[in-house]
Amino acid sequence: VQLQASGGGLVQFGGSLRLSCAAFGSILIIDRMGWYRQAPGKQRELVAGITSDGNTNYADPVKGRFTISRDNAKNTVYLQMNSLKPEDTAVYYCKAERVFVHTSSLVRDYWGQGTLVTVSS
Repeated sequence: VQLQASGGGLVQFGGSLRLSCAAFGSILIIDRMGWYRQAPGKQRELVAGITSDGNTNYADPVKGRFTISRDNAKNTVYLQMNSLKPEDTAVYYCKAERVFVHTSSLVRDYWGQGTLVTVSS
C-alpha cells in the first residue's frame, strides 16, 4: 500500500489550499484516514481525522477553518484549508490507519510522503 499526497504550495495569509491523498494497493478497507503536520523544530501533530463512516475530529487550532473529507471508493482523503495563517506552515502528512488488504491478514498503518504548505504573512 502506498499513499500519495498532493496539493501543497505557497499561499498568502487568509488564502486557501486543498490537499489530497490517495491510497494505492490491494486495499479492502481503510478504517480511518487523517492529516498530520510537522512544523520546523516541532513534533508531528494531528490536524484532522475521519473514519470510514464519516466521523471527523479536528485539532483545536484548525476547527472552523479546515474540513476533512474522504471518498471511500477512491481510497482518497482531502483536507480543505481556508483562512490560512503563517502558523499553519508545515509539512502535511496523510495517514491511513488500520488498513485491511486483500492479500494478507496483517492490518497496519501507512504514511504518505508529506507535502509542504507555506503561508506567507
